[in-house]
Formats: sequence, structure tokens, C-alpha cells
Amino acid sequence: MLDQLARQVEALLVASESPVTLERICELTGCGTESAEQAVQRIEMELASGGHAVVVARLAGGYRIVTDPDLGYIVAQLFEGKRHSKLSRASLETLAVVAYRQPATRAQIEAVRGVNSDSAMRTLLERDMIKIAGRQETPGRPLLYETTSRFLEYFGLSDLEHLPRMDEMESLLKLSADDIERMASELSGDESDQIL
Repeated sequence: MLDQLARQVEALLVASESPVTLERICELTGCGTESAEQAVQRIEMELASGGHAVVVARLAGGYRIVTDPDLGYIVAQLFEGKRHSKLSRASLETLAVVAYRQPATRAQIEAVRGVNSDSAMRTLLERDMIKIAGRQETPGRPLLYETTSRFLEYFGLSDLEHLPRMDEMESLLKLSADDIERMASELSGDESDQIL
């Protein structure tokens, strides 16, 4: 059974629509940082030992109580047929550039993508995935953009350090390209007669 502080913290994590930081927990409960951390740990242990369908997730620099990922298949059925608001490819590309280069100007983003990014930038700003982070100290003083805590929450990241490293992504992409090349060579060698 949880003590009073842990119960208060649990109530905050359940009621909040977004992750609650340790600082906010301390502010609302009047406890210290160490006490708040220990309360979160007690909640995690209680949920794990009690066989509950929820867990404490570390997201966007804070904590939130969410459905156990192992039960995602059953929860997904609850939302079948409902329209999911997915990000377009252009928005995802733009978001990736901002995430890895932040703070980034629109010109830098468009230089990487090779196309105009106005629509994608507008969508990401509207969905609170990116924000204006100031102005660059160069002629024209272009706006700088960076990701938000909503971005971290959307992708299930506790902080930006959990983004895949560029070298990891390059090796994944290289493997994919090699696999495609291998399959193409097998196809051209074995089935080229059938195509003609």
C-alpha cells in the first residue's frame, strides 16, 4: 500500500494530460526532489508487483502513468475505426531535420530537404511538435526552430539523447540498401528471362 506522498504523486500522474516533471511534483506536493523520486519509484514497484495494466513512463523530461505496452494490442481494439492523425512524410522529414540540427532555420531545413517546407513547418507548429526558439544573429535574423516536449512525448522519448545516433541510422540505411541490391541482383539473375 502506498504512503500519502506516493498516493499524491500517483494522483498527479493519472490526472495530468502531459508528463509531470519532478520540479512540478515538488511544487504541488511541497516535498523535495529526492522524496519525489522515491515516491515515483514506490509507485513503479507497486504497479509492477500488483500486476496492474498501467506503468509509469518517463517521457519528455517527466513522468506519466500509461497503459502497459504489453497490452497495446487490446487497447488498440478500443480505437479501431477511429481516424489517426498521422504526420505526412514531408512533416516527418522536416521534424527529423529540426530534431538533429536544432536550433535550425527554415533555410537550413529546406537546404537539407531540397524542397519548400512551409506547409510542413506550419503543420508541426500547429501540432506543437516544434516551436520558435529565437532568432539567428545573422543578416535578416531568421527564426530558429527546435523540437518541443510534445515531440518527445509523441515519439516516446524521455529526452533528445534517446534519438538514434546518426551512425546508427546510417548503418540501418546501409543494410536496407544492401538488402535491396542483393534482391535486385537475385531477381535479375534468376527471373530476368521470365520478365522478357
